[in-house]
Amino acid sequence: MRDIWLRTARLGFSRWTEADLPLAEALWGDPRVARYLCAAGVFAPAGIQYWPLFLRADGAFAGCCGLRPAAEPETLELGVHLLPACWGRGLAREAAEAVIARAFGPLGAKRLRAGHHPDNGASRRLIEGLGFRPVGAVLYAPTGRMHPTYELTPADRR
Repeated sequence: MRDIWLRTARLGFSRWTEADLPLAEALWGDPRVARYLCAAGVFAPAGIQYWPLFLRADGAFAGCCGLRPAAEPETLELGVHLLPACWGRGLAREAAEAVIARAFGPLGAKRLRAGHHPDNGASRRLIEGLGFRPVGAVLYAPTGRMHPTYELTPADRR
């Protein structure tokens, strides 16, 4: 039985366990998911991670959504990775909205950052649709390209 600690209309958020290795491999091992990602991990303080997502209707694994530390104090970075079977259904937005509420609520973040590979139009549309403002671009060493960067504050949500 999976421990679901946060629910949306269609998704349940859990925490990774050692038994989830096949799920992680299915997600990040899929070249359609991984083509815009770098697998280098970042240490996350207690209470934040890219939480695994499960469809409430049937319990199927959908991907992950969550937070990781950003370079600036009181700032977290939002990320969403879904299996291709879950693309185009509004699940990324649903998951991101729940994580944003958690970041600005119980976690007390002052701002969120998000970014995307310059060729990933779906991520750009998601980030902009969530209300993030463009704040520039950063050189992302794993790709050697400038990646657009966005910011969201609680004031932007009003």
